[in-house]
Amino acid sequence: MRTAAPAPRVIAVVGPTAAGKSDLGVALAQHFGGEVVNADSMQLYRGMDIGTAKLTPAERVGIPHHLLDIWDVTEAASVAEYQKLARAEIDRLLADGRTPVLVGGSGLYVRGAIDALEFPGTDPAVRARLEEELELRGPGVLHARLAAADPDAGRAILPSNGRRIVRALEVIEITGKPFTANLPGPDSIYDTVQIGVDVARPELDERIALRVDRMWEAGLVDEVRTLEAQGLREGRTAARALGYQQVLAALAGECAEEEARAETVRATKRFARRQDSWFRRDPRVHWLSGAAQDRAELPHRALALVERAVTA
Repeated sequence: MRTAAPAPRVIAVVGPTAAGKSDLGVALAQHFGGEVVNADSMQLYRGMDIGTAKLTPAERVGIPHHLLDIWDVTEAASVAEYQKLARAEIDRLLADGRTPVLVGGSGLYVRGAIDALEFPGTDPAVRARLEEELELRGPGVLHARLAAADPDAGRAILPSNGRRIVRALEVIEITGKPFTANLPGPDSIYDTVQIGVDVARPELDERIALRVDRMWEAGLVDEVRTLEAQGLREGRTAARALGYQQVLAALAGECAEEEARAETVRATKRFARRQDSWFRRDPRVHWLSGAAQDRAELPHRALALVERAVTA
């Protein structure tokens, strides 16, 4: 692609899983002389390649990608830590005259990177009590309590994501306010254009099922076996990643492998709906069709959108 008008300071490509964000991010970075900054919480983990649909080096076509493969699978994810890392990358790229293209479907990570968010501190006693309850009673009970205290947080956080449920309940207890009340309204710290990739639900569901089949064919089960030897099962965040959680259950004899594959499809479809709901609430996101019939035109429409935002 040819170089065009100056880009805005930051471009963010967001939306549900399997919508086509990664390829669009590469196309925009190529056009504007930019680099990609990952905003997918699970692509931060080393070795979690197949199950997170991480682009291969060949698929990145020479575009540098940052904040991939930075954490061991035993490390607990931290949005606050990610925020520091992402802003450091964005600031460095801007100082070098490069366009940061933030790409990912982890809504809180995107907002942490580009918005004026301050994350509440932690209380070790409260955290320990909630984690003990999680261990004894399971995430479902705590998720029901969260949904009653903060319906928006209940909708945004998967019922199986015990760590995020514990964190939300901890913040509610520390601050006396709903978890989502601690997230202020849109307040960007960068001049940012956000592009949402929109795919109708029936087509997106088909893509998810096909993607999961391809992950299995590409060796997801073997990838999980390798990571299990590196401590994946003990990882409080990575072990709950879609696909990895289900394969770990199959390897432990808790279900058949085919059941694990089917549950991965179902869980990913549910997760995609939550992602879509999260980003739809942000009025700054400009939605463009990523449907099959529009896929060839998507990069051109995104470029036109970005260039309009620059000249507006």
